[in-house]
Formats: sequence, structure tokens, C-alpha cells
Amino acid sequence: MSNNSEFKVFSGTNSRYVAEKIAKSLGSTLGKMKIEHFSDGEFSASFEESIRGQYIYLIQSTFPNSDNLMELLLMIDAAKRASAYKIIAVIPYYGWARQDRKDKPRVSIGAKLIADMLSVAGVDRVITMDLHADQIQGFFDIPVDHLYGSTVFVPYIKSLNLEELVIASPDVGGTKRAGSYAKYLHAPMVLGYKTREKANVVGEMRIIGDVTNKNVIIVDDMSDTAGTICKAANLIMENGAASVRAVVSHGVMSGNAIDNVMNSALTEIAFTDSIPFDCSRCSKVRILTIADMFADTIQRVQEHKSISEQYLL
Repeated sequence: MSNNSEFKVFSGTNSRYVAEKIAKSLGSTLGKMKIEHFSDGEFSASFEESIRGQYIYLIQSTFPNSDNLMELLLMIDAAKRASAYKIIAVIPYYGWARQDRKDKPRVSIGAKLIADMLSVAGVDRVITMDLHADQIQGFFDIPVDHLYGSTVFVPYIKSLNLEELVIASPDVGGTKRAGSYAKYLHAPMVLGYKTREKANVVGEMRIIGDVTNKNVIIVDDMSDTAGTICKAANLIMENGAASVRAVVSHGVMSGNAIDNVMNSALTEIAFTDSIPFDCSRCSKVRILTIADMFADTIQRVQEHKSISEQYLL
């Protein structure tokens, strides 16, 4: 039987920046791991210390490109073959989550495929944050601990001491998330109604609700090209708002995202560090760390304690 106190934390290549902070918060150091690359782009993962009979936490967000996902799968397989007792994948950002259903004929359901790949590789539990759709948890036949960015965003919003605060959702899909923030902060909520011409391209948008002379905070789970958030921010200001900011769990920031944010009416946009972002690239971006939240969750999993106690909303 494994000793619950015996656990080790390892990191994939591109998530090391947040893994080091999580390990520090746990009062430990990252385990030794080697990712060896070959000239054709192939790579292999190996543990450089014994993990036999231990709980192993593998920290890796699956943000683009696909190497991050493949690296995580190889780490899981290596841990299984090295006789780890339990393998827990810590995935702050779960990529492909927008592909959670068949929204048109003959398309893949990428989020389900990734869940299957992780399970086949041998993972025993997944810890993640702010999935694009809550039902993705049901794609797994293993425990999924779904954390919420609100744990770090709500204290940040309170620290702004904004009067006439209004919470906004940039689209109908985020209504539940924004409604939770509004209820907890005792603030009204407004809604952006949009149509899409195609992926990453917003067609028409309207703001439903009163934002006149209000300080508005847009809440969303991810910002890819930032098109939706920036369009919503500009419309909110055109409708008479005093200011508009955004809090977004995952800052993907691809394509023209930085230009979109810099040229928008946004005063500031805050991300978590689930995906690495260099703030020097965009002066409007603020990064809030999720390291303590994930470290606390890992500790609770080890001690078989409730995780929901740490949720703010």
C-alpha cells in the first residue's frame, strides 16, 4: 500500500514556469524529468528518479501546439511503466475544449477524444480549471477536479474598489459564469448577444442591459483572438459606460489578439498564468497566478479532504 505522504510533482517543458510556483507553494521542488528531442521532431519522456509506488502529479497545460499534449501523454505512459501508484494530470488549461459537441455535421468532438487519449495513456485523475463547457467532465470515467478562476479573480475585482460595478458576459454561453460573479459581488449583469460568421470571426453583436456610467467587468473563460471581448468592450463604452475591464481565465492570445486588445476600449485585461504570456508584449495585460490554488488542491487530494471548500462561487 502506498504512503499518502509520498508524492512527487513533475512538469512538462512549457508549463515549468507555473509548475515551479506550484511546487514552491507546496514546500517542495520539481522532480527530475528528461524530455529528449530527436532531429525529426520526435521526442521521448523519462523520469530521472524512482517513482515506484508513489502519487505522481504531472503539470502540463495543453495549449498550442500539440507537442504539449503529446508530451503529457508520454509522461503519463512513462509514469505508468515506472510503477507509479497513482498518476494525476494537472492541466490548468485543457485545450480542444471548444470542440465539445457536434455543432454541425461530420465534425470531430475533440474534447472527448483528448479525454479518451489521457485515459488510455493511464491517468487516474485530472485536475483542471475553467473548462470551456462543464459537461467535458463527463467525458472522463475517472475523477475530475474542476477548479474555478474566480478563486483568484474575485479578490482582484474587490481590490479595484469600483463603484457602480456591473458584470458582463460577452456571449450567451458565458451567462452562467458571469451570473455567478454578479451574484457573489452583489452587482447587476449585462449580456452580449453575438452571431459568428465563422470560427474566430464575430458578426453582429448587441449589449443587453444598462451600462450607462457603470464600471463594467467582462468575465470569460478564454481569449483566443480577443475579438469577442474587444468588440463587447467597445460596444459597452459606446453605450455610455464609465470604464470596461476583462478577467479571462485562459489567455491564448493568438493571431492579432495583442493588437485587438491594445486598440480596444479595454482599460485592462487580467489572465491567470494557466498559459504563459509575456506582459511586455501588451501593456494592458495583468497576470494573476493560480499556483497557490492548484497547490492547495493537490494537498487536499493527498489528504482526502474536500476541494469544494476552497471555491468562492
